[in-house]
Order: sequence, then structure tokens, then C-alpha cells
Amino acid sequence: MSRILDGKAAALAVRAEVAGRVRALRARGVVPGLAVVLVGDDAASQVYVRNKDRAAAEAGFEVRTLRRPASTSQAELLALIDELNRDLLVHGILVQLPLPKGLVPESVLERLDPAKDVDGLTARNVAALWRGEEGLVPCTPAGCIELLDRNGIAIEGKRVVVIGRSQLVGKPLAALFLARNATVTVAHSRSRDLAAIAREAEILVAAVGRAKLVRASWVRPGATVLDVGINRLEDGRLCGDVDFHEVLPVAGAITPVPGGIGPMTIAMLLANTARAAARRAGLAYDGLDAG
Repeated sequence: MSRILDGKAAALAVRAEVAGRVRALRARGVVPGLAVVLVGDDAASQVYVRNKDRAAAEAGFEVRTLRRPASTSQAELLALIDELNRDLLVHGILVQLPLPKGLVPESVLERLDPAKDVDGLTARNVAALWRGEEGLVPCTPAGCIELLDRNGIAIEGKRVVVIGRSQLVGKPLAALFLARNATVTVAHSRSRDLAAIAREAEILVAAVGRAKLVRASWVRPGATVLDVGINRLEDGRLCGDVDFHEVLPVAGAITPVPGGIGPMTIAMLLANTARAAARRAGLAYDGLDAG
């Protein structure tokens, strides 16, 4: 019988630990500040930002949400980023993606001060990840690793297959697995015989954005399956990149959608912001009281 990996429970534990560290920071006169930049009126982004704002406020952060219309120019958005970079009360900056048509997300993200880039997407943080240096790690990949650790699922020496090569998930997650001494294959839509590659995995990650792509025949019996995808079906229900009910009897452990990796992403955003605040204050984040 497969074990369902409860991302909600793990995320609550992470958030409680972050809140403890925030209290420790506040006791030292450091109030972690998170600025969220939301441009346009994308419905999904509005929901995500509300959830992030609420979670950050509950953990003790000072949260500032800056909403700008879809007509905002590239120059105006970059000027806003520059202002937040200079603001000493802001420790973390999150630019909610996707941006409206006409804006160039790469140049916007690269404008961020890497020390405040709590999504871990600037070139400096990407380089730090691959070099094994200190930096801020993208939240969803970090959440995947955290969920495995909290469920006692070993990574070292395992054969890992990541389906998806995006800058947001696939590539940074591969780097994190490599840093933990796993043997990693990154597969994608142009990989030949994708199902056969997936069946080699002891840990299989699906992160491509295609509903129910991964079937039972793709999964090695007893493998751990992490479903990072989130897709909306015609009837309005959410599902992942894995056919959950078909794969459930085959996998040793599996994440649901919703309630799996999603909650971990927000939890790791909070951890990154608190970590950034501690670093700027010259404090060791892991040394702060998490109780």
C-alpha cells in the first residue's frame, strides 16, 4: 500500500519552525520584511498572492503587497524593483509570475538584489546552487527535498528521474538531488521512450504541466513519486502530472494534488525570507530558536 506524502502537514511544521525563528529575530530587533510585486489581474496569481500574504503574516513577517496594473511599463517595473532593493525594511522580494504580455520577466528577475531574491531565480543564486555555495534556493525544488527528508525517504545513492527541465523546477531540483549524492536523469518532452526512462527511477518527479501524463506503467514498483504539476480539468477539478489513482497502488510513496508539493512551496518561501533577514543581520539562521 502506497504512503501518501502529506504536504500540508509538513508545510505546517516548516511554517511553525519559521515562526519560531522570526520571533527570535524580532527579539534581536530584526523584523523580516517581504515585498510581493503583483502586476496585472491574473486570477490564479491573485489567489497565490493572497495565500502567500496570509502565510507570511501568520509567521510574523511584515508583508507589503505592491499591485500594479497590466499597463505598467518595463521601465516602471524595474524602477520599483530598484526601490525595493534599496529599502532596508525589505529582506525578500517576490515578483509573482507570469507577468503580463509585453514585460520581460528575465530582465525583471535579474534586476533583483540576489540577497533578496527569495525565489532563487537570479543568475547569482542559480550559480551558487550548482557550485554548492551559499545562496537562496528556488522554493518548489527546496520543498520537494524538505518533504522527502521529513518523511524519512533517503536520497543518497538513489536513481532519480526528473521529468521537466524548467528553470523554476526541473533544473534546480536536479542540482539539489546531485548535491545529495543521487544519480540524476533529467528527461523532457523530446526524450525518447520517456516511459522507460521513468521506470528506472527510485524517486520520480513529474514537473511538466501535462495532466495525468505519468501512468502506472511508467512507475517502478515501490518508487517514490513527487507530482509537481497542477492542472485544471474541464470539470474544474485540479489534478497533477501523475494519474494519482492509477499510480497509487504501484508507488511506495506519492504526493497528492492538491495538498502535496504546493503547500511546501509557500513554506519554503517563508524560510528563504527569514534566512535572508538573518543573513543581513549577520546571524546564523539555523542557530535561531525555532521553538
